[in-house]
Amino acid sequence: MSTGTTSVFALTEHPAKADAALVSADEEHFAAIGRSIDDALADLTARLDEARRAPGGTGQAALDRDQEVHRLAARLRTVRRFGLDLCLGRMVPADGSGATYVGRTGLTDRDGRRLLVDWRSPAAEPFFGATHADPMGLASRRRYRWGKARITDYWDEVFTPEGLEGHAALDDQSAFVASLGSSRSTRMRDVLGTIQSDQDAIIRAGSRGTLVVDGGPGTGKTVVALHRAAYLLYSDPRLGDRRGGVLVVGPSQPYLAYVSDVLPSLGEEGVQTCTLRDLVPEGASARAETDPEVARLKASAAMVGALEPAVRFHEQPPRSTVEVATPWGDVRLRPADWTEAFGAPDPGTPHNEARDVVWDALVAIVADRLADTSEEEVPPDLLARSLAGNHELVDVVGGSWPLLEATDVVGDLWEVPAYLRLCAPWLAPDEVRRLQREDPQAWTTADLPLLDAARRRLGDPEDSRRRRRHDAVVAAERLRMDRVVDEMLQQDDDEGLMAQLRQDGIRDALVDDGELRRADPDLLAGPFAHVVVDEAQELTDAEWQGLLQRCPSRSFTVVGDRAQARHGFTESWSQRLGRVGIDRVRLASLSINYRTPAEVMAEAEPVIRAVLPDANVPTSVRESHLPVVRRPLADLDAVLADWLDEHPEGTACVIATGPTGPDSARVRRLTPELAKGLEFDLVVLVDPASYGEGIEGAVDRYVAMTRATQQLVVLAPAPDRLDV
Repeated sequence: MSTGTTSVFALTEHPAKADAALVSADEEHFAAIGRSIDDALADLTARLDEARRAPGGTGQAALDRDQEVHRLAARLRTVRRFGLDLCLGRMVPADGSGATYVGRTGLTDRDGRRLLVDWRSPAAEPFFGATHADPMGLASRRRYRWGKARITDYWDEVFTPEGLEGHAALDDQSAFVASLGSSRSTRMRDVLGTIQSDQDAIIRAGSRGTLVVDGGPGTGKTVVALHRAAYLLYSDPRLGDRRGGVLVVGPSQPYLAYVSDVLPSLGEEGVQTCTLRDLVPEGASARAETDPEVARLKASAAMVGALEPAVRFHEQPPRSTVEVATPWGDVRLRPADWTEAFGAPDPGTPHNEARDVVWDALVAIVADRLADTSEEEVPPDLLARSLAGNHELVDVVGGSWPLLEATDVVGDLWEVPAYLRLCAPWLAPDEVRRLQREDPQAWTTADLPLLDAARRRLGDPEDSRRRRRHDAVVAAERLRMDRVVDEMLQQDDDEGLMAQLRQDGIRDALVDDGELRRADPDLLAGPFAHVVVDEAQELTDAEWQGLLQRCPSRSFTVVGDRAQARHGFTESWSQRLGRVGIDRVRLASLSINYRTPAEVMAEAEPVIRAVLPDANVPTSVRESHLPVVRRPLADLDAVLADWLDEHPEGTACVIATGPTGPDSARVRRLTPELAKGLEFDLVVLVDPASYGEGIEGAVDRYVAMTRATQQLVVLAPAPDRLDV
């Protein structure tokens, strides 16, 4: 790993910066980093091998061992992946002390000398946060630009006259701006070294309560959100894996694929990421809801609340007396007994889990009655087995408190009008009729939050079935072991060993309960200690309810742009979040557009202001010197072919409401909605007039235009439709 005599700098395009006076100190430091990385690789490899060979153990010991293996493996992957380019840059303090180098992770040499400070540590904060107005104690700052494990460029910023003494290369802004316009790939590029002070302040904000990051296109909202997740996991012990961890919710699968490398590149591999569709199994096949009124009705928090009476409808105790026959006598279960048993589950217990509590309460009531009337002792296990075989009792309980599936409960609402009226009495008759459909389980995206809420309220019916199968297996195994123990007790015992077998604990220890195989936990069910929500302006009240259930602490990073809400966003963020139950809200605003060239924003701004005059349109900091091009629709293939020939690197996207051809390695074809959150060197808008009318159409056009980092081309079927 060490660089030996080869320079880490490859500054052929910037020969003046290769002057030894400018880079010799860095060369020495990188040589030390290289040696330390070699040591770290050897040490981490040995420690990981040792941890993997260690006994697995059980319980907490097994968990601790697995987490140590995961931690060591993640750090080893980070060091192997980056090598010397772990280093982001250096800071020279104004007090004359030595330079501090900032890295993706901390690094020390064999003598304990700090070679790199972790970018998330307090010591690294000036590297991102220092400005000319507030240098934060720095004389100068240098940022490196890496390519193929070599530094291909760097730029310096000087904050004090003394900073010039380090022979700084004073082209910081031009180099930084040039880096913003570099070619894109299919994954979000690494931007950690270019995070700006306004972004860093948001990244380092505390996790308590909800932080809203509001900003227009290209302001780095997604960058801030993902780096904030990595920072909080490092700095806030309340957010570690054992405390719930972090969930990142994005708008689409293309978005998740695009940002999939960001958190692993920051050393955080355990963060769960998903779209709202992923929260329920039905999301994979759900179609879009085409009826706006149906979508509106299902999007309300009130409709989520309708699931409570929908479930309670299936938790009604019998109103008649039931005669229960047992080998020890008959017991009459009166209405009061049923009411007592049905009231046994604690509030908030999922319906299907609570059914087991009800059953256990009934068994206890029968046991108490038999204790009062039976002349012989009633073994609890035998009584439980006897009642489980009483088909009449099982049928009564099953009819009064059945095991339920979320799909059945929600489907019944759209199939049985009387059931929907009972559960949602505020609905008008025509609204009830509108919500009915021929196939009640033909799921749409509007159903998904209701299915999610129903599943959380009900719990998994298989858990109850597994528990009963497990109890039956354990009971049979205990009976078998009882016979074994009884046979052993018949033998001579000089040492008292047999007496110990009379203890219930010893008998139970002989029982193998390994027959129970629990299902893998739903990794998205939570609860999570912190949730990041990107493109949050699109979420409905019903969708917010599902996220609130997954984050009881209300610790959120909410990222969005009110101007990019396809269905409008007339409230403030505080009003919007307060309405769904989030009351501790802080607002941070980003207003500088680092991505979209000024030429594109000049065309995009009038599009959104026509429908939203107060839209938060950011100011672009760079120009591409490429005008927006308008051509006829028939030129689509020629536009793409010419661009691909002229640009050996980079990605393009064709944004249209209908099919325009297949994807290729460097050309994506997306709808305006699926393009949200992504960025491409070239964006081709296909007949933007077809995107729709009103706010939704204007937002789709605005979002599509602002995906471009270099050039925008507008295609239309006729000259009079070329205007966006």
